[in-house]
Amino acid sequence: MADKKDTKGVNKSEEIRKLAKALEAKGEKPRPVVIIATLKKQGVVVSSPQVSMVLKRMGFRPRPRKQAGATGAGVKVRGGAISVDELLAAKKLVGQFGGAERAMAALQALKQFEG
Repeated sequence: MADKKDTKGVNKSEEIRKLAKALEAKGEKPRPVVIIATLKKQGVVVSSPQVSMVLKRMGFRPRPRKQAGATGAGVKVRGGAISVDELLAAKKLVGQFGGAERAMAALQALKQFEG
């Protein structure tokens, strides 16, 4: 399929590629919404599927979709949910023990004394 050009003779796919490379150079991930809005300001009208296909061909993959029911508040475990604060405390504990395996061994030993 040939690249589409608008009435001004602008190669839309090439404009998308240029903008995506510029965003990547700035350290940003090129997203279709950002590219469409930027090109619209320049007077170039492109569709979301067109931008997505060009980005895909350039090697940019879409973000993985979130699973239904997933919450951003914590990680689900058997006994309930672990909050972000609890995860940070666990990270600090692991750092104090010098690794996750040593921290887990210490927790197992503690669990034996409790039971």
